[in-house]
Amino acid sequence: MHIICDKSKLIEGMNIVMKAIPGKTTMMILECVVIEVKDNQIKLIANDLQLGIETLIDGEIKQEGSVAVGAKVFFEIIRKLPSDNVSITVDEDYHMNISCGKAKFNIMAKATDEFPYLPNIVKDKNVNISQFTLKDIIRQTVFSISDNENAKVMTGELFEIHDSELKVVSLDGHRISIRKVKLNRSYDDVSVIIPGKTLIEISKIINGGMDDEVSIFFTDKHVLFEFEDTIVLSRLIEGEYYKIDKMLSTDYETKVTVNKREMLECIDRSTLLLKESDKKPVIIDVQDDYMKFAMNSAIGSMDEDIDASKEGKDILIGFNPRFLMDALRVIDDEEITMYMINPKAPCFIRDQEETYIYLILPVNFNV
Repeated sequence: MHIICDKSKLIEGMNIVMKAIPGKTTMMILECVVIEVKDNQIKLIANDLQLGIETLIDGEIKQEGSVAVGAKVFFEIIRKLPSDNVSITVDEDYHMNISCGKAKFNIMAKATDEFPYLPNIVKDKNVNISQFTLKDIIRQTVFSISDNENAKVMTGELFEIHDSELKVVSLDGHRISIRKVKLNRSYDDVSVIIPGKTLIEISKIINGGMDDEVSIFFTDKHVLFEFEDTIVLSRLIEGEYYKIDKMLSTDYETKVTVNKREMLECIDRSTLLLKESDKKPVIIDVQDDYMKFAMNSAIGSMDEDIDASKEGKDILIGFNPRFLMDALRVIDDEEITMYMINPKAPCFIRDQEETYIYLILPVNFNV
């Protein structure tokens, strides 16, 4: 095998596939990236058995072939080469020679026989969506997935398609995040659980362009994201997602509308009094035309009022400040509306059209 590539293109491709290189594994072959050169294409492939990525890069092909090479050492060598044109040759004994300017490296590669290539899937059920929209959906929901492997379905997000609507749901036992998006046409019904790790990596890879599309294909066991010169294949999480519709309510005793930025900054200031391990709530006192925020900790106390518009009853309620801040950070509206029933019932933050809904459970506190 012999190829000549622009260093920046090689780095760009490696940045993409490195997301499917496992941190720890007992299978040494999974620590490798495969460089496959055939059919006038240079393809980089990585697969950790849960997430697999293929991407094409530009380059001059001198001789076809395929080889597996330790991804981390190869990437570090490429990153630190002195100039732009990189020549990579591999002989029949799998000695890889990398040369760039006056720098020359010789490292051992290996055959690809044991490498688990991505399976071919039937591209049947699918949806097309802009990269901007997909990146936005992930940003606005992925923060509330759980890291508890004992509750596997909570480590993923529910993707549901019905007619021309996509609904994405995440939850961790303390909060629920929901985003609804209108699609450009009607699609077949889909209901799958996609691992949060997959969505986080997808969000890092796609450029987020409004005019750039992602095609998402669904099977019983896999989801495939296809965009530009890249394919990302992930296993789905098996199991049944929680029936969240029973948890959602339109009833409320208190409705309050407030400037999002002011509220976020106020809660952020309250956390200055918290140590890393503290689990003190921020206490919110909702009155007719203001909200009072209070924090008491071993370090000290604070209280601050911000203007607000209230309908219904006054309420005194406590929340984990991080949960409120996580939701507020991803809402793009200038004003947000909160709906509350009592200090022990879930609080909802949602817009009028319900394109987003955030459910946050309150916490107990002592005044």
